[in-house]
Parts: sequence; structure tokens; C-alpha cells
Amino acid sequence: MTGRVLDDSADSVVLPGRLADIMRPELESVSEEIVTEIRGLIPEYRRPIDGPYGKSIRAGVSHAIALFVEQIANPTASKDHAHEVHRRLGQFEMREGRSLDTLQAAYRVGARVAWRRIMRVGRRSGFSSAVMSQLADAMLAFMDELASVALDGYLEAKAGSADALDTWRRRLLQLILERPSAPSEAIHELAQLVNWPVPELATPIAVRPLYRSASPGHPALDPEILAELGGREPHVLVPGELTKQRLLMLQAAMPESRLAIGPCVPLDAVADALRWSRKTLNLVDEGSLPALRVTWVQDRLPLLLLHSDESLAGQLRRRLYGLMEGLTSKQRDRMLTTLRAWLDAQGNVLDVAGKLAVHPQTVRYRMRQLEAMFGERLHDPESRFELELALRMLRLGKTAATSLSRTAPRALAGLPSVAPVR
Repeated sequence: MTGRVLDDSADSVVLPGRLADIMRPELESVSEEIVTEIRGLIPEYRRPIDGPYGKSIRAGVSHAIALFVEQIANPTASKDHAHEVHRRLGQFEMREGRSLDTLQAAYRVGARVAWRRIMRVGRRSGFSSAVMSQLADAMLAFMDELASVALDGYLEAKAGSADALDTWRRRLLQLILERPSAPSEAIHELAQLVNWPVPELATPIAVRPLYRSASPGHPALDPEILAELGGREPHVLVPGELTKQRLLMLQAAMPESRLAIGPCVPLDAVADALRWSRKTLNLVDEGSLPALRVTWVQDRLPLLLLHSDESLAGQLRRRLYGLMEGLTSKQRDRMLTTLRAWLDAQGNVLDVAGKLAVHPQTVRYRMRQLEAMFGERLHDPESRFELELALRMLRLGKTAATSLSRTAPRALAGLPSVAPVR
């Protein structure tokens, strides 16, 4: 793309068509460069750009650059479509919770990158400094025009949203929970916009209605608490440790909801802690945990670990059932109860007898049966650990016989013989 140096009068004749022809092959790469630089310089945009978010940003940049080049060749080219794109982009930015300063900064970055490319191409093609100066004025005026259109869209969306602040607060909560993690600068910028002091530690809480037809609604909560209660998995985020007073307030605000209180963790670990809280509520629904109004996840971490991979848990249970093949459900229930008590008591027959309310001789008789079934597994530390894991994943007690009678036949179907662990 080299050419002779033109004088000003010649430039004025050949500039429109020639510069447009020179710039068209550059459109795709300059658009990508603008998006990259915006994301690199402005923290709010430094996140994965898949989905509607990325499409909006890329569409706005591409239309702006393409229209500018088109207007060089044809000053009467319609701006209507580009204006509509940027008006919607302004609306989208408001709904995403970004500030006006952030939006205007993105346009400034876009103008700077586009002008840098035009200067490089213009010099390479031999245009004079006077023409390049005219182009600079035209580019800045054009970007100001689009920025003004986007600002109108932003203000329209804001005026049409009575709960704009609530929208930004929900957006802030989404940013904190994003994976991969959003840049801390983006979180702090949006937190400043909604006047939310960013804590070092926070407590996530998963919320679930007690009844399927119920909903947490839109309760009045402390302004320090971020909440998203309208989705499929309602949740709130409490700065710092959850105090007794604040817990009582949450229970009163959501009287028909169950709460799983996650551990208090650094802000960048909140997403994991909320995932554990949701898993805890699932275990409550399944009957693996008591159906309490409030469950503290911190007290259930071992159980959550055991249930972190249901397929793997099922494999451990099948191995346990396979060793007891041939027993009736009642016999299996009795043997598993004895085995659990024996492992808990570390093999002390008298303790096992006391726990099961049976004679010590009965314990010895059952243990001889278990020895015949389990062999060296009862004395190998790693095998005993596996047995404890499998037993803890079974719901023993009142529902054990029913649970085992339902699952054991399916578990044993086609199961190969289990070799002793050595």
C-alpha cells in the first residue's frame, strides 16, 4: 500500500475513493485491535466476551469503523443503522451496570486506536499532513457523534428503569461470582458506583423456598447485602461474618425459605463457597441432611466432599454391596450397622455392644460373619478408610433397610467379583 506523495490539491481530488479503498482491507483487524485495547485499558471490559456481551461490543466497533470509511467515499451514506446500534449499545451498558465514565472512556480508546491506524496507512500511502489533519478532525467529530448517540441510549435506559440502582447491585454480585474471576478493578469501580464498601471477606448464602410454589420475593434487606432472589437459584452475599442479628433479620425477611450459610471467605473465593451452599441445599432436598431452616455449610464440609462426585460415590457403594452378596436386605442392614459401629469404636467389642444394645457375644458372632465376607479389608488401613467412606454415604437408621433393598439389586446386577485389597 505505497504510493507517490501527493500535493494538497491532488489529495482533495483523489482522497475519498482512494483512502476508502485503502482502509477497507484494514477494517477487520482495526476493529479487533480496538476491542483488544478497550479490554486491556478499561477494567470493566476485561472479561470473557462470549455471548451477548461480546457481540454488542464487537458490533458497535465494527459498525463505527465501517461507517466512517464508507462516509469518506460517500458523505451522504446513511448513519441510521450505526446510530441504532450505538443507541442500543448505550442501553446495554446501563443495564450491565457500567458507568457513563466507562462508556465514554471506551469511545476515546476506540478513536485513538482508529486514528493511529489511519495515520499509519495514510503515511504509507503518501497522503500529505494537511489531509491527515482533516481526517483527524473528521474522525474525532464522528466518534463524538456516536458517543453522543450511545449516551442518549444510556440515559433512555436509565430513565426507563425505576430500579437502576438495584440493577447495578445485581450486576456487581454477578461480577463477584464470575468464573474466570472478574478483575478486581472492575468490581471496585462498580462497587463505588453503587456505594458498596468492598469487604475483604464475605459470606454467601444459598436460598431455597420451602414450598415449590413459593418465592423469596423482594424483601427489604440491609443496603450492605447484595441479593439476587429472582432467578432459579436465589442467593445473597453478606459482607464479613454473618452475625446472629443479621441472620435473624434474613430469616424474618424470608420466612418461607431455607438458608444454607456458606463459609466466610475472601471475595475471590465466594463463587466456590456459594457452590457448596447450593450443594448443601440439594443434600437437604435428597434427605441426606436434616430439613432445617438454616444449615451451616462449615459444619458439613466432609459430607459435601463425599458427595462431590455422585458417580464415584455410587462406585464405592457398589463395591461395598458386592461384598455382601447373598444377604437379605434385613441381614445387610444389620451387618452394615455393626460394621459402622465396629469402625467407629476401632474394634472395641464392648463399645460396639453398648452402642448397638446387644450382647458382646452377638457382636463377636457378627464380626466373624463380616470377617468371612470382608477378609483382610477389615485390617488394611486403606481398605477400612474406603469402607468408612462408603458407609458414610449410605443413609442408615430408619431408612437404611428400604434404601438398601431398593438399590442393592440394581447395584449387584452384572457386578464382577471384588478382589481383596492388599
